[in-house]
Amino acid sequence: MKLPDPDDRHVLAAAIRAEAQVVVTFNLKAFPTDALAPWDVEAVHPDAFLETQIDLAPQVVHGAVQRIADSWRKPPGTVDDVIARLERRGLVASAAALRTLAITP
Repeated sequence: MKLPDPDDRHVLAAAIRAEAQVVVTFNLKAFPTDALAPWDVEAVHPDAFLETQIDLAPQVVHGAVQRIADSWRKPPGTVDDVIARLERRGLVASAAALRTLAITP
């Protein structure tokens, strides 16, 4: 396994062992396509990953976001709070898609 940072090899090793199709990471440069191809693994940005999940199962994802909001106690959270936090963390497209779901559940 050759990755730009040898300290990331454990992530790829775990993906291979789990027979994962993707490694979800903000640091796409750490997992170049040519290094992952022999293992049939792809590096995917969290925003793209979540957006795909929303496309595949919008109600399931919305339900998960609702459960996250419900788990926040101090202070209590709402679906909008969770979406806003995702957006602040760089998941802009996913936040927009989730807002659409929140409008038409």
